[in-house]
Amino acid sequence: MRKFISLITIVTFCSIGYGQSLKGKIIKDFITSSLLHNEGGENTTRRLTIYLPPKYDETNERYPVLYYLHGFTMTDSLTQAEVDILDLAINSGKIRPIIFVVSNQNTNYEGSFYSNSTLNGNWADFTAKAVVEYVDNKFRTISNRNSRGICGHSMGGYGAIKLAMLFPDIFSSVYALSPGFLALVKEFGPNSESYKQLALIKNKEDLKKLYFPKAIVAVARAWSPNLSNPPFYCDVPFKYKGDSLIVDNVVLDKWNKNLPIMMIDNYIENIKKLKAIKLDWGRNDGSRFPVMCMMFSQKLENLGIEHFAEEYIGTHMNKIWTIDGRVLNSMLPFFNTYLTFKN
Repeated sequence: MRKFISLITIVTFCSIGYGQSLKGKIIKDFITSSLLHNEGGENTTRRLTIYLPPKYDETNERYPVLYYLHGFTMTDSLTQAEVDILDLAINSGKIRPIIFVVSNQNTNYEGSFYSNSTLNGNWADFTAKAVVEYVDNKFRTISNRNSRGICGHSMGGYGAIKLAMLFPDIFSSVYALSPGFLALVKEFGPNSESYKQLALIKNKEDLKKLYFPKAIVAVARAWSPNLSNPPFYCDVPFKYKGDSLIVDNVVLDKWNKNLPIMMIDNYIENIKKLKAIKLDWGRNDGSRFPVMCMMFSQKLENLGIEHFAEEYIGTHMNKIWTIDGRVLNSMLPFFNTYLTFKN
């Protein structure tokens, strides 16, 4: 009976919220940046999706900005359901009006991993510098770090943590939803089948058929590019000769410099500059996410870094952009607390 009453309450709340809500506006824009000059055939003109809050065109008010980083294989596109969640969050008071920005970082191998690369271009700098400068110049933002947050899901959660660590003078707070590639564990660890599978793949078409080898190549093109190593022009840290594991420590060192759990020691002073840090993950979020998220949180805790970390009952996708999901009920309220909403 209690569950039934709760369901009625949720449905009623949503009906009221959507029926009486003011609507934000979606802008599609494009930005070309020399920071993305590359040898890997990536397009240096990238699309931006910008959500402007209700009544943006009716006032002269300035707004904080959330930079949302999308996941692997995804793009900057926001679905109508996601736009509705942003509207509902503002109309219900879960967050005060904000500008919400997503840049398209789907590359030829389906993800930039928000990293600077001699092969792919400098996607970290592009995101933190070029996109932020463009948005500040074109829209009525509150253009300081205290009014900028960075967030993302999966690959985007990885990127949010990494860019917050690299650019604490640009972003003041970070929220990572099920962040990926915090550490090399499970499907991306040295004892997984992923590297054995990758060794058998000789072309891009076959690579597209297998998720984990495809992700490894995207990461390798970002972190350990090698223009002398076709067909994918990158190196990986783990290989097999028969059943024997061979570790390339030179490549592994390059990867470690990009893994947030390994970056903490070198960027601890930057991390301390952040006003707030949160990550969350689903209990049934694949085998790797609970492991590496807990590892990352524990290392922050051991170093005395205040942060929030939360496991919830869910999978990688089922409770993100939903009425009962993390964006509406946790991420946006988090930024409502920690962003500055006045000049």
